[in-house]
This record gives sequence, C-alpha cells and structure tokens, in this order.
Amino acid sequence: MRHSQVLVASVLAIAFLACSRTSDRLPPAELPPAPSPAAEITTGAVDEDVTLSPAEPRVSAVGVRGLWVLAEGSQRVLENADRIERLIADAKRLGATDLFVQVYRGGRAWYDATLADRGPYEALYFANGRDTLELLIEQAHGSGLRVHAWVNVLSLSQNENAPILRDLGRDAVLVDRRGRSLLDYPDFEVPAPDRGWYRMGTPGLYLDPAAPGVADRLVAVFSELIARYPGLDGLHLDYIRHPDVLPFVPGSRFGVGLDFGYGEPTQRRFRGETGRRGPFQDPTAPDPARLVDTTAWDDWRRQKVTDLVTQIGVATRTLQPDLLLSAAVIAYVDRAYLSLSQDWLGWLEDSRIDWAVPMAYTLDDRLLRYQLGGYAGHPDRDRVVAGLGTWLFATDPDGALRQIEIARAAGLRADALFSYDSIADSAELMTALQVAPEVPLQTAPPDPTPAPP
Repeated sequence: MRHSQVLVASVLAIAFLACSRTSDRLPPAELPPAPSPAAEITTGAVDEDVTLSPAEPRVSAVGVRGLWVLAEGSQRVLENADRIERLIADAKRLGATDLFVQVYRGGRAWYDATLADRGPYEALYFANGRDTLELLIEQAHGSGLRVHAWVNVLSLSQNENAPILRDLGRDAVLVDRRGRSLLDYPDFEVPAPDRGWYRMGTPGLYLDPAAPGVADRLVAVFSELIARYPGLDGLHLDYIRHPDVLPFVPGSRFGVGLDFGYGEPTQRRFRGETGRRGPFQDPTAPDPARLVDTTAWDDWRRQKVTDLVTQIGVATRTLQPDLLLSAAVIAYVDRAYLSLSQDWLGWLEDSRIDWAVPMAYTLDDRLLRYQLGGYAGHPDRDRVVAGLGTWLFATDPDGALRQIEIARAAGLRADALFSYDSIADSAELMTALQVAPEVPLQTAPPDPTPAPP
C-alpha cells in the first residue's frame, strides 16, 4: 500500500475512533487513558514521490468578518460555558460571520484529545459538565456563525513538557545556525553574545517541520480534532512558520544573521533528498559563516513548511471535504518568504489554503494602507482576510474604525479583528465597533490597483 493510501486509511481510522467516542461522552475521569502516540501514529506519512493535490478553492472570503477568540485571554470562553451566549451576542453585534476559536496552544488541547495534552479539556469538562467546544459550535450555528478551530501549529509556546517533545525527543525542536537548540536558549531568548544583536520576536519553542516524525504527528493531531468535531466549519493554522528573529535575515545566502533548521537529522535529510552537500561548506566542522547551496537550502526548508500545510489540508479534507482551511500569516510577504519559510501567497495561488489572514497589526495607518493595497492588487485578493490589530486601539476606538475603512478603501472585502477578548474588555471599543459606518463588506471594491503614495 502506498503511503498516500496509508494516509487516507489512517485518517478514516481516526474518524471511526472519534465517532465511537463522540456518541457517548463520559466525564474525563472515566475516559480510558490515552494511548501512547509515539507507538501508534502513522497518519500523515507520505512518500516523497507522491504529489499531493490541494483542493480547489470553494469559498471566497468576500463578506467575511472574523473574530479571534483566545484560549487563555481575559474571557476564557471555553472554560466558562456561561460566557458562550455573550460571545455569540457580541459577535453578532460586531458583524462577525466567523469565529476563530483557539483550541490548541503550546501542545495543550481545549478539546477532547488523545494526541495532545488534554489537561485544559479535562479541567473545563469538570467545571462545566460538558464539552464546551461542542456547545459553542451548536450555539454559533444556531445564530448563523461559522466556527474555525484555531491551532498554533509549530509553536509550543514555552511548554517544555509538551507530549510531542516527550514522544519525539530533542530533535523535534529547531536548531539555529550556530548549532544551538531552542531548548537551550536561556529564558527562551537568544543566548549571549548574540543577544546584543538579535532578539526573538516571539520567544518560545518551535518545532522543526523537517525533523523526523514532526509532520506526521501534527497531521495526526489535527486529523483527530476534525474527526471528533464534525460540526467545525474550518481549521485555522497559526504559527505555521519558522520563528521570527529581529532584525530579519534574508535567508542564509549572505552567511550572516540567525536562522533555524540546522538540526543534524534535518541536515542529513536535506543532503539525502537533494544530493547536495550543504548547508555547511564542511559538515564535519560547521562554520555558520561558510555556507554552500544556500538557495537550495532555503528553498528546501520553505518547502517543508508548505508540505506540512498540504498534508494537513489533505488529511483533514479527507475527513471533512467542506472544511475551510485558513492561515494567520505574517503581513510582510517578503519577510515571511525569505526569513520565516512561509510562502503564504504561494499557498493561496496553489489552493493549499482557502483563506490567508495577514496579521497587519500596526498603529501606522500609512504602512497599513501600503500593505493592504499590495494584497488588493493580487489575483487572489478575494481570499485575503485583512487581520487588524483592534486591541491596539482600546483607548482610541476611532483608530480601529479608521483601519477598517482603510481595508475597505484598499479593495479588501473581508477582515478579522484581534481579538474578541480585547474588545470585550473595552466598553468604549465594543460600542464604537458596533456603530461602525454602514459600508457593507459585500459591496464591489474600487480599482484594486493601489494609488501612489
């Protein structure tokens, strides 16, 4: 049996397990212990010669207003069932059509999982007497809202005890160009003396998508999620990239800066798959300033992230063909591509995802206009959702309204607000957003060609 067939068979097996468990949920204390994932996971294994064919885009984003709902923000909706009704009511007042509800963060699950740390789920189940994600989906659908499971894919936050690390070991975590694992970074920050020049954009642990077992495990984790919650309308991928280090480095070709993916198993895989000897000129004595095959190395690492997106999409759409696959992505297209191995415009062009949500979080309206104008000029603009940093305007609601208008004026007909928690915490912001100018998102956009500055 080819690995592509194994992928489908394994996904269907997860679906059968999910259905058998979902039909008669027991309190967590009575559930059987989760199996050992390391010994059983085959889902996601794909031969290198198998061409994965992404689904054609079926749903544009025109008219969408998304609302990000944090797992561990101020509202903690999944941990408090009595707050779900208010979330739904607030979402309707804000004109939302889609809820991006965080259910997987740092290897921890706010849903009924066996392949992730189910501690948060068990706590919320005991506190509420039922599965609150199921309740939220039910109530959201009753009000005409779609629910997307928001998952932090390659980021483990600062959770050194995540099950995936326990099962796959240190090699699962990214290694920098100087041979240092993120597991050894003090306080999850760049070690000295490099700390004088570089900082982690978001300190924490990040998985290496090219390391043995990582992609297979993540595909299995998200397949289980979709199988157990067939009512979900979408899967929303976040942190589907390499870590951001400031200042940004334009790949490895100049032999400067700090980038990631240099674990020994990953280097061996690169050499085995490409026949090249890089990335180090002398692999027996790696020198971070003496690299070879740099273009091929950068392309290969970027492709491994793209492959992960593809495998997640194929596996989850096998279970739920109508599933909307979206990704929260870095707003700077060139930086995402060169520095973070995130080719999100390519994912859109190849229909590997349905929607891209560039996180254009800024106080600089001119910068926002430049960025959104660039997206609006792209052929796939109707599948771009402008991610706006509404939380930045908690004390300046007019600024949040102004940025919504900038997105519409640019020709983008969909947006997402980050985050529900910040809006719910600010009565002033909530009120302002409810009375936003009546400019329907469905109206035809102006000429997508951005005006000169």
